[in-house]
Amino acid sequence: MKKIGVLTSGGDCSGMNATIRSAVRTALRMNLTVTGFRKGFAGLIKGDTLPLDSRAVSGIMHRGGTFLQSARCPEFRTPEGQRTALDNLRRLGIEGLVVIGGDGSLNGALALHRHGFPVVGIPASIDNDIAFTDMAIGVDTALNNIIYAVDCIKDTASSHARAFVIEVMGRNSGYLASVSGIATGAECVIVPETECDLVQLCIQLRHRYQEGRDNAIIIVAEGAGEARTIADTIKDAIGFETRVTVLGHYQRGGAPSVFDRLLASRFGKRAVELLLEGMSGVMVGLSCHNLIATPIEEVVKTEKRPHEDMLQLAEMLGI
Repeated sequence: MKKIGVLTSGGDCSGMNATIRSAVRTALRMNLTVTGFRKGFAGLIKGDTLPLDSRAVSGIMHRGGTFLQSARCPEFRTPEGQRTALDNLRRLGIEGLVVIGGDGSLNGALALHRHGFPVVGIPASIDNDIAFTDMAIGVDTALNNIIYAVDCIKDTASSHARAFVIEVMGRNSGYLASVSGIATGAECVIVPETECDLVQLCIQLRHRYQEGRDNAIIIVAEGAGEARTIADTIKDAIGFETRVTVLGHYQRGGAPSVFDRLLASRFGKRAVELLLEGMSGVMVGLSCHNLIATPIEEVVKTEKRPHEDMLQLAEMLGI
């Protein structure tokens, strides 16, 4: 193998640049040439490339997002789009590909593997909903962003005796909500994995109010309910003045944490090593601090189990 490609796809997250840097520098050390594809699989279809050398990836580790950019690409889901991408890879002399992204990106990687093209996937998604890895790139930074925002909101909640309903990302995973709720001492966390009894929540908040605690933080995962509806229910039930804050894409940005920089560096290096070892159709993952490689086919068809330990901890702490 003399030449490999790298792309980032799907939702961006902090740590993607550090992953690209690690993959490129590892490849260069092993006398490989590296080509980057702009805007994920769309760049693969259009042949939108740029050479990646040591200088190209210098000074990017601390930057959030991805300098290769990312985009959704419905065209790649079609047989015609996949054939075009494969033709471009062969025309460019690329013999292996590193795909960095979430579940949709991994499905794209699997499609190339099924066509016989060597590919290794790296999980990057703030939702932490990808199976066979304890953590994906970007999760830790997103959590730090959430915690900083919630701490700031707690100050104004206390000053004005208000209840704040704060919506975080996560799609159908409550990981961000549950962990940030524990770390910030929120009064309640609402996640998709467990059913929320709003009536009981209002009773608990009313009891707090009667004890003299006149503010509250409720963190809700975006897949668990509509923040405005929850806030209105609380206001109508107990008279709390309520406010809603949707953190949105703020969670995805910013300089990656130390954990994400190290995880990204480990994943990028290992992905290149696996390609050189002749592996294909696998995803690099983290298991009990060790790196593992799992067939992408197993990854995409396996639903990640809820983080029951975090949910139990939240319940034990009265959240």
